[in-house]
Amino acid sequence: MFAGFFRTAMCLLILTGLVSCGGGGGSSNTAPTPIPQPQPEPEPEPPVTVVGEGPFIVVDQFGYLPDAKKIAVLRDPVTGFDSEDTYTPGASLQVVNTLDNSVVFSGSATPWLDGEIAATSGDRIWLFDFSSVTATGNYQIVDTEQDLRSPAFAINDNVYREVLVQAVRTFFYQRAGHTKTEQFAGASWADDASHMGPLQDANARRYNSPDDEGSERDLHGGWYDAGDYNKYTNWTASYIVDLLHAYRENTHVWTDDFNIPESGNGVPDLLDEVKWGLDSLIRMQNADGSVLSIVGLASASPPSSATGASLYGDASTSATLSSAAAFAYGAKVFAALSTPEFNSYAADLRTRALRAWNWANANPAVIFRNNDEAAGTAGLGAGQQEVDDTERGFKRLVAAIYLYDLTGDISYRDYVDANYQTAPMFANWWLSPFRASIQRPLLYYTALDDATAATADAIRNRYVELWEGDDGWGAATNRRDPYGAFISDYTWGSNAVTSLAGGMFADQQTYNLGQRDTAQIRNAAAGYLHYLHGVNPLGKVYLSNMGDFGAENSVDQFYHTWFAHGSALWDSVSNSAYGPPPGFLVGGPNPSYDWDERCPGVSSLCGSAQPQPPYGQPAQKSYTDFNNSWPLNSWSVTENSNGYQTAYIRLLARYVK
Repeated sequence: MFAGFFRTAMCLLILTGLVSCGGGGGSSNTAPTPIPQPQPEPEPEPPVTVVGEGPFIVVDQFGYLPDAKKIAVLRDPVTGFDSEDTYTPGASLQVVNTLDNSVVFSGSATPWLDGEIAATSGDRIWLFDFSSVTATGNYQIVDTEQDLRSPAFAINDNVYREVLVQAVRTFFYQRAGHTKTEQFAGASWADDASHMGPLQDANARRYNSPDDEGSERDLHGGWYDAGDYNKYTNWTASYIVDLLHAYRENTHVWTDDFNIPESGNGVPDLLDEVKWGLDSLIRMQNADGSVLSIVGLASASPPSSATGASLYGDASTSATLSSAAAFAYGAKVFAALSTPEFNSYAADLRTRALRAWNWANANPAVIFRNNDEAAGTAGLGAGQQEVDDTERGFKRLVAAIYLYDLTGDISYRDYVDANYQTAPMFANWWLSPFRASIQRPLLYYTALDDATAATADAIRNRYVELWEGDDGWGAATNRRDPYGAFISDYTWGSNAVTSLAGGMFADQQTYNLGQRDTAQIRNAAAGYLHYLHGVNPLGKVYLSNMGDFGAENSVDQFYHTWFAHGSALWDSVSNSAYGPPPGFLVGGPNPSYDWDERCPGVSSLCGSAQPQPPYGQPAQKSYTDFNNSWPLNSWSVTENSNGYQTAYIRLLARYVK
């Protein structure tokens, strides 16, 4: 193009007489000697800085509180399934108001650890701090040089309110024996009451006496535990305790308008949900104070179509101690409502807690192992709810704490004083979110009136000392995980561990531990929320179907009997009519994932290789949205659990007004 333009210009000069087209004579036919043409320098190729789909800029897709620390993570994948993607941030980044596209902040990103590759993600990371942006609004992070934008996010004083509502409502969807009308469940997930047919929950029979009418018990109610429909007493009791703590740690959050059947009755909806769980434990308690261990429920999709019999397991010491703690703490909280109805309810719970404690003391080692061929219980339930001697000792210690809180009886305090040092934080100098079930009740003991001062001081001091180490404040202040949510190991249920780790920071504010100020504590704990809300290598909000609530990339499908693989209605958000309901927290990245050991030779369902991801990836990339059952066994990665949910709710509620 340039040479053609040059020749045309020369002709114009000839026509104007400024240049001659001929040689020396007018009659010569000899062509003129060509004039050398200047050649343009080739344009330099721009450096390749973006390859692939990313995500490259990850943020909390719901948003941030105005006074919170706000850090976007920019990522260049180096190892893992996305290693062929490439991104190098531009020299300047912008925070843009999506309403009018105005730039409210500009700055540069800082390399994490001078460009070191993060082992848990396989990513090279840059951090972009935009904490100075505090005005209410909706925003994106923009790399104009690379023409990239983050997902949109909000900044406001109550940015997580609707997220909390949806997370709590998952317990309504998990209710067994309760009609889910369109008014409360929505047309997409309406269903008749499940497991209320012949020989089901209202007429459940003993696991080894399915033909014995005399063994029938009314055990209706309660919650499906996870993606299976079984009801496990040890775990149900722990969910109740966690939800009660979530209530008491931020009582003004819990309003009466979460759109469940009890909404509008004058009682916070969270307590209505807790009561649903407590009522089911009441039905599980025997007259002597012992508590049945499990009810195994039939599977089907939707739940109301399940027709198989419900079978229950025998009472156990562990189930009875777990229930004693739940009854005792429930009695404390419901008595504080100070109404005639709940005064009576609390008094009944108190009596049940004492009876359970007394039976467990008289029967300290009654074991019931479900789904155990050697024990004759194969097929009863799925997960193993029974515990060993050490864990049973921890359950006794926890029950004593809540009974002391309820009664003020010093015999329970004496038991705590004599046994608190058996906890791992004392016995093994190990403070970890993996042991939150014993550590958090011990912290609660330190705040009780008339707790033994020496015991309380020992617990508080040991907690502070250990959490100042590399896995606690050392990890937070040094940003040991570039995504801001360090945990020591990624295992089955890593998202629950992440929630619990965030809770361990938040607990320092609740119990006034250490020398950290409120802003430090809240920002450290919030980093774990941000991770679950999208600040992770996948840019994934680890809650289901949250597109209507601000998430650009939330969980599309997860393992659950109701929302089963292949269901035309509920399989996935993107490829079925409805997908699963909003708000379920999935298990999360699990680098130990593998398909069934009999693959690929036995079953044609396996495929030629394990799905990657989650298989064979850096820890934080060991996740994908899938809900295949056997033999791909997605449950170890994507299944929900009420335990994951309560850990998340308890953390999230601290950031809601």
